[in-house]
Amino acid sequence: MAGHRQSKKRRYLTWAVAGAAVAAAAGIAAQTSMAATTWPAQRTFKGRAFDTCAAPSLSTMKAWHTGFYGAAAVYVGGKNRGCSQPHLTASWVKSVNTMGWKLIPIYVGAQPPCRSGANPEKLTARTAASLGASDAADAVARASALGMRKGSPVYLDVEAYDIKDKACNEAVLTYVRAFDKGLRAKTYRAGSYGFSSSSAKAVVTASNRKGLPGNLWYARWDKHNTTVSDWPWGSTRFTDHSRAHQYMVNSRESHGGVTLTVDRDAWDAPVAIIR
Repeated sequence: MAGHRQSKKRRYLTWAVAGAAVAAAAGIAAQTSMAATTWPAQRTFKGRAFDTCAAPSLSTMKAWHTGFYGAAAVYVGGKNRGCSQPHLTASWVKSVNTMGWKLIPIYVGAQPPCRSGANPEKLTARTAASLGASDAADAVARASALGMRKGSPVYLDVEAYDIKDKACNEAVLTYVRAFDKGLRAKTYRAGSYGFSSSSAKAVVTASNRKGLPGNLWYARWDKHNTTVSDWPWGSTRFTDHSRAHQYMVNSRESHGGVTLTVDRDAWDAPVAIIR
């Protein structure tokens, strides 16, 4: 995602090697199943979004608010987050929200044990559940500190791995379930980011979908600005504004006279609820 951990070359190699999500039409229902919990109404954005490694400056966000993009994804935390975030503060969030931007919180979680390369935090079968719970608590604390209220989503970023490795895949799903459970316990909606050939596919095709996220942000770099025509898992899954599609990466473009390299996303899913 916009070079936040890997070079462009390595990201495409990962894509080539490597090749989210509950029962059909579950959508929001999957996020509101906690008993005796009053959930805020989901805030949905439908349109074009972008994500980039570090949150841009306020002046860039102002320049880019031309109508081409309506939402921006921001990396709120995670030990594997690749960029420092000098601009990403509660004041910044409030200011860009006032400009009219919708924000999409991403958390770069623990990465799969079978994933090649070094990561500051990797899960194992033994640590998957505890790491999922502690990372969820951290994600909620960080999102809340930025002014993202209860009812907001947090999208867990799990990068590409070999989902045919059964032990590795089960460990990842255990981690994802624990992370999502921790979010929901604090009344935050669960979302997942991953490749359509890897981590997103693992979530969607799991034989046991209980406890898995109800919002899916899938990476499929086909340059098609859609969440429908290239959706690979059946039209009845992740309906009710629960899909997002990262369709282009490393796009160098200018808006309002300011140039930035971003990834492009087609969005039809929850965004943050700002104080």
